[in-house]
Amino acid sequence: MFHTRRTDAVLLLVAIVWGSSYLAAKTATHALPVLVVLFARYAISAIACLALVAARRKERCTRDEVRAGTVLGITQAAVLVLETYGVAHTSAADAGLIISLTIVLTPLLDRTTDNGRLPPRFFAATGVCLLAVALLMSGNGFHTPGIGDLLMLAAAVVRAAHVALVGRLTKGRDVRALQLTTVQTAVGSALFVVPAASALPTLTRVDAAVWGQLVYLALFCSVFAFLAQTWAVQKSSASRASLLLGTEPVWAVVVGVCLGGEGFTVLAALGAALMVTGTYWGQHIERTHRTTHIEESPCRTTAPTSV
Repeated sequence: MFHTRRTDAVLLLVAIVWGSSYLAAKTATHALPVLVVLFARYAISAIACLALVAARRKERCTRDEVRAGTVLGITQAAVLVLETYGVAHTSAADAGLIISLTIVLTPLLDRTTDNGRLPPRFFAATGVCLLAVALLMSGNGFHTPGIGDLLMLAAAVVRAAHVALVGRLTKGRDVRALQLTTVQTAVGSALFVVPAASALPTLTRVDAAVWGQLVYLALFCSVFAFLAQTWAVQKSSASRASLLLGTEPVWAVVVGVCLGGEGFTVLAALGAALMVTGTYWGQHIERTHRTTHIEESPCRTTAPTSV
């Protein structure tokens, strides 16, 4: 139980950090082109990861880590492209709300569980979370989706695939989170360096505040979040992780209200409460379903989970 709570606490912290990332990304993209923001975020992340690997004197990446890190680096880059362009064309709060649809999509794609489909009650819990998103979005008034909203919707689909892939490519394998994250950030840096090359001189013309946003996005929203997400999915499941990460819109709204000056209504407060309720309910269902299956299948202790 202690280890489960510790894993949940780490995932919740990732959700808080990611919830704050939309305002940071929106601020950075006001001063710099999107591709430059993405390259700087990845490059700073890669340098930090390589420094950690060197400082800890770990052995070089294994074949599994390189293979998984390359695939996950590409999918994570796709998520960040869609998210960053999306948040540049919508509000930070709405971006965080729309991306929370990942909590519904991830269980549909998660194939790392040995016990097949999750109980219908799990999807009822995600339905509560969806209702919460609708109430949170109504706080700023319902509106016709714009290009930014559609990009965030696409990001939710790709992120769900990415979270499911993290579980599929790491479950039952000797894959270390730091090495995997290092490969991911190196792949992302390589993907963005050429498209951003012509605009890189703009980095020399921004102030310390913008650089602070870039460093925050790189070290907290990328390095810490990627490491924590990989570790937590390995310790639990992609479906459970998606529920806790689904609290991200609550934190996006909190940051938007407290730091971005956005409005907050009674409906938005009710939505936040429903999000917490739906997440807790879903956690309980997933944990009970998973632990019951483990107790009924003792032979799993002698063989790794198939992926």
